[in-house]
Amino acid sequence: MNRKEMDMKVRKKRRSGLLVLYLAAALFSVSASGCAFVNVTLYQPALPLQEKVIEGEGPGKVLVMDISGVLTYDEKKKGGSFKEQVNLVARVKEELRKAAQDNEVKALVLRINTPGGTVSASDLLHHEIMQFKKKRKVKVVACFLGMATSGGYYVASAADHIVAQPTTLTGSIGTIAFKFNVQGLMEKVGVEEETVKSGNKKDMWSPFRPATSEEKVIFQRIIDEYQSKFLEVVRAGRKNMTDSDLTTVKDGRVFSGTQAFRLHLVDELGYLNDAVKWAKAAAGVPKAQVIIYHRPGTYVDNIYSKSQGEALSWADRLQQGELLPQGPEPRFMYLWLP
Repeated sequence: MNRKEMDMKVRKKRRSGLLVLYLAAALFSVSASGCAFVNVTLYQPALPLQEKVIEGEGPGKVLVMDISGVLTYDEKKKGGSFKEQVNLVARVKEELRKAAQDNEVKALVLRINTPGGTVSASDLLHHEIMQFKKKRKVKVVACFLGMATSGGYYVASAADHIVAQPTTLTGSIGTIAFKFNVQGLMEKVGVEEETVKSGNKKDMWSPFRPATSEEKVIFQRIIDEYQSKFLEVVRAGRKNMTDSDLTTVKDGRVFSGTQAFRLHLVDELGYLNDAVKWAKAAAGVPKAQVIIYHRPGTYVDNIYSKSQGEALSWADRLQQGELLPQGPEPRFMYLWLP
């Protein structure tokens, strides 16, 4: 048997094995009587976090924590890996809790690469980091990689120091909510929508009709409230920003790392190694161990390694419609989505 025939035989066995798994799940999902169901999943539950030392010998530890992708509460499973992905907010909370229980953790580095996300998820991440700082009295530094816009910057405002790569894209300080109006399309295909409601604003922001002027005013007030909250967080975290700086950045535009440095959005132009160096110096532990928390089976080799299996990127989420309006539900976002 030649090499090609052997490869084909191996692939055939793999496909057969997967087919057996799916058939077994289907057989167990329903009883013979058709009256009882068993919930069977092929996804492996997320395992507890483990600590990986990247460099250094101690004393003291500097934790590098990954904040990447779209900031949401959504649980996602990645393609054919059959491994459950813990949502970002839950995973950050888990890491902070583990770090809070370790007195050797002297500083936290936030490795940020995100276009932002929902208003609520961004706010909760910021809150959890602030609570961790208050409880443990440790220094926090944020490092911006390729992108740290909108909700990503909101989260970074919890840091004592911000390092940005010169090629970083940041800013987009603002709030957005959007929807599709499909009324015209429905009329073309002969579909009519009927709604029974208790009040004339119960279906406000429905995709099946245009929003009224009054409804737009109501939503604008919510947008303005979230925007004010965003600016309060920035003012509290970036005390060296002038009123002129805030006026420039609050219209939602984006900036390069160099432009952000001039506007005091960031404190230093550099890279992740520079952020780790700052954290060690600020904590007074120049020889500290640099650590990452990760799931068992995840490849972790250096400070750029992810803490768990590769999650869906923000582009993947957009392609799958996750960031787009879902029915009548409005999504208020701290998100840069050009």
